[in-house]
Amino acid sequence: MADTQKPQPIVIKRIKKVSGGGHGAAWKIAYADFVTAMMAFFLLMWLLGSTTKAQLQGIAEYFKNPQKVSMEGGSGAGSSNSVIQGGGTDLTRTTGQVRNGATPGRIVKPDATARKAEEADKQNLEALKKALEAQIQSDPQLNAFRSQLLIDITREGLRIQVVDSDKRPMFGLGGAHLESYARTIFQDIAPTLNQLPNAISITGHTDALSYQNQGRGYSNYNLSADRANAVRQVLVQSGLAEPKVLRVVGMGSASPYDPQNPNSPLNRRVSIVVLSRQAEARILADQAAEQSVNSAGEAISRVEGAVASAPASPIVAPAQLASKPLAGLAPTGH
Repeated sequence: MADTQKPQPIVIKRIKKVSGGGHGAAWKIAYADFVTAMMAFFLLMWLLGSTTKAQLQGIAEYFKNPQKVSMEGGSGAGSSNSVIQGGGTDLTRTTGQVRNGATPGRIVKPDATARKAEEADKQNLEALKKALEAQIQSDPQLNAFRSQLLIDITREGLRIQVVDSDKRPMFGLGGAHLESYARTIFQDIAPTLNQLPNAISITGHTDALSYQNQGRGYSNYNLSADRANAVRQVLVQSGLAEPKVLRVVGMGSASPYDPQNPNSPLNRRVSIVVLSRQAEARILADQAAEQSVNSAGEAISRVEGAVASAPASPIVAPAQLASKPLAGLAPTGH
């Protein structure tokens, strides 16, 4: 009888593997990230502390317009347009990318004497304004025209505007002859204006009503300039020092007081500005910048050369001029 074999039981062993035990090494990675972030933070703080304000503005401008450097040139978006970076020949300035060794944040203050002179000039103009207002209030002749006198302080200086009225115009229709009551206004204020050494600018204005010649002859510009000059003559005759008149300008209808109503009588006015010292210097500097010749002698030689080479013009007898009517001068307003 053969031996019978009993089936052997199958045993399966399952082993649970635990890697590293506890938390393993994951904390090292987190710590390394933290240290890297702190290093980047302190590096950023160091860079911010050692960067000038202009460089920070340049960085901000770069992110606003990354193409600025490629389009305009320069070593950075905060560079100055000057050859010497930092804002010009004044090496003490710290505006822009400054030179090495400059004190960051240093401000170059304006001259104290210039500031005092500017402040004194403002006070003088304010005092003159009060003096004119008091004179208008106390003088019956001026007080009657108080509604037509506008006095204020502008960027240019103290401005006195004498505006027109339908019932009481300063000038005759289309002319530059001052009415008697308007002449009184300028005669009375002339001595007061002469109290300050400041220069004076006189500007004439008209309304938008134009002559019938479409500006090809005598126009609103001629009329406004003539009226401004008529006011200048009255002021000088009444005590204003003539050298103080810096300019006499005719604006025509180009700068209306009431833009919504171009034909309003308010637009017909004469503006007298007692210029501030800065405005006077600015006007003179602008005129000097426009000069295209180097000397008066060169200008004289140019004029003489042009006159010598010009063809002779025909001589017209006065009788011939009187026989030719000047057409198209009939005014429709002003």
